[in-house]
Amino acid sequence: MLVIEARSAGFCYGVRRAVELAEASVTAGERPAMLGPVIHNGQVIADLCRRGARLIARAEDAQPGETVVIRAHGEAEATYRTLAERGCRVLDGTCPHVRRIQSIARQARDEGRQMVLIGDPEHPEIRGICGWGESVLVFPDPDSLKKWLKKQDAPCPLPMSVAAQTTQTREIWEESVNFLKKQCTNVKIFDTICCATHNRQSEAVEIASAVDGMVVVGDRQSANTRHLYDLCKELCPQTFLVERAEDLPMDKLSGCRVVGLTAGASAPAGIIKEVNKTMSEEKILNETVESGETGENFAEMVEQYTNTLHTGDKVTGVVIDITPTEVHVDLGCKQTGYIPLDQLSDDPNVKPTDVVKIGDEVELFVVRVNDVDGYATLSKKRLEANKIWEVLEEAVESKTVMEGTVSEVNKGGLVVFIKGVRVFVPASQSGLPREADLNQLLKQKVQLRITEVNRARRRVVGSIRAVQQEARAAAAAAVWDGIEAGKHYTGTVKSMTSYGVFVDIGGVDGMVHISDLSWSRIKHPSEVVKVGDTLDVYVISFDKDKKKISLGVKDRSTNPWEKFMETYKVGDVAKVKIVKLMSFGAFAEVVPGVDGLVHISQIADRRIDSPADCLSEGEVVEAKIIEVDEERKRISLSIRALLGQETAAEEASESEDAE
Repeated sequence: MLVIEARSAGFCYGVRRAVELAEASVTAGERPAMLGPVIHNGQVIADLCRRGARLIARAEDAQPGETVVIRAHGEAEATYRTLAERGCRVLDGTCPHVRRIQSIARQARDEGRQMVLIGDPEHPEIRGICGWGESVLVFPDPDSLKKWLKKQDAPCPLPMSVAAQTTQTREIWEESVNFLKKQCTNVKIFDTICCATHNRQSEAVEIASAVDGMVVVGDRQSANTRHLYDLCKELCPQTFLVERAEDLPMDKLSGCRVVGLTAGASAPAGIIKEVNKTMSEEKILNETVESGETGENFAEMVEQYTNTLHTGDKVTGVVIDITPTEVHVDLGCKQTGYIPLDQLSDDPNVKPTDVVKIGDEVELFVVRVNDVDGYATLSKKRLEANKIWEVLEEAVESKTVMEGTVSEVNKGGLVVFIKGVRVFVPASQSGLPREADLNQLLKQKVQLRITEVNRARRRVVGSIRAVQQEARAAAAAAVWDGIEAGKHYTGTVKSMTSYGVFVDIGGVDGMVHISDLSWSRIKHPSEVVKVGDTLDVYVISFDKDKKKISLGVKDRSTNPWEKFMETYKVGDVAKVKIVKLMSFGAFAEVVPGVDGLVHISQIADRRIDSPADCLSEGEVVEAKIIEVDEERKRISLSIRALLGQETAAEEASESEDAE
């Protein structure tokens, strides 16, 4: 009897991991409690219990402080809280695929979306997932889903998230999804059928359609096994479900020259091997196969099911082990997949655990297949590199803004790496002024727009300037929309002239006149500010049509005139600083921001031709306040008045000495 065994028959990653957790705990002498059977196989469960484990149905049945193993089906969120309250140590064997659906249900709950599952309402996996959402709806088939939707508005406006039981058949899922897409206006579809389950079902269907008999190994309580049996039964009437070799109906199989063999995810490898051996030892001559009368070349069929990976394929696998030098991946086929460290990332210093975790589902590129030794060399970075090129090509069309790090400065411009791909940015597109030093961007993260992609030449060109211009234009529009007199902005000094400075207030430049830079009299803006300074400015006036803004930086809360009025009055003497000489007199600073005029007639007690005959700019002298015009904010000063007092005082002193 020729037996064709499906390459993915037996344990899936999730079941294997849960069983290994339980076995490791038993071996360590912990006597763990299994919250539900970790596998749909009575022999395995009996063996674990014989070695010290025990089976419990509820979290409340766990003893305080006890080690509890969560099976691959997963549990409700409340179960974890109960175990934590009882101080239990949890060994979580939840399948990564199931954990993803739990996250989808939780997200739907947080977003206020209706969670819908396509699966068996009584299955422990589904019951556990329902415990992560709110009012989750479960439909076993498209018909029940259609009945429910008919009661809703058409099209259904209800925001909805839809996922499948990991072991659901592809046919039921796709029919359900196609119907939902037509009936619902706001639906998120998550294809959560386990890739290992899909592969197992696809292989079983192909084998069952070409053999005389079909044997499915697994527990009758397993949904995964039942689905396999139903699929095979439709194509091959001589399909039998067995739990062990002793259950084989050899009397019915004896007439079969070619028999297919597959197994559910909970079937141990030892049992599958024993079933295969029992059937293969059946002494039946296969003359029909040898002469080719069946019209099928079974040698080619066997080859098809034992060598399906090819160099250059894209595959999906689950990380099952991580070492310092490589990552082992379950591909759901006879070959063991591994990713060498140099094929994991371009970063030579990266650790495997920085990139992937056990249980992660990853897409990979098949570098090489070794059928003799039974392994496949895989690459994560090569597949990601191809995806990145696709993203970059799409970015040119969609004008998506990308982010990368400047790694090199050369004569022509900058080199920016975006997810491992080299992008050249010409100096003219760097966003810096023409004479600026490009090295100031080295090692900096920048945003840029991709302008050219040539995958054949591995050439990518980008522009930082384009992103900056768009951002500035958007910021300028926002400024003009909200501008008003008196409004304050934090700006940056962009340029300077003899009559003032230009300040960028967020995409728009405004002018601060030299007279509005300071209360004190200054000759040039550089006396108080420099290019690059940050200033708190306010709007004095603006013209949207001419795109002009007048700004000021004086602190209006401390008016120097008010300070002068509080400090001095007519008749007081003050030390003043000569700030400007004119033909008719000299201006002197009484307090910062307030100047007074010393008329030429009030400078000396004699006639002078020019104020410069007696005074110089910057000189500090004493002057008497002889007049204050509050309305016009003008002050008249006199140095001459003090000179007369000094002369009188000197004459009085000499007279006293003579007496």
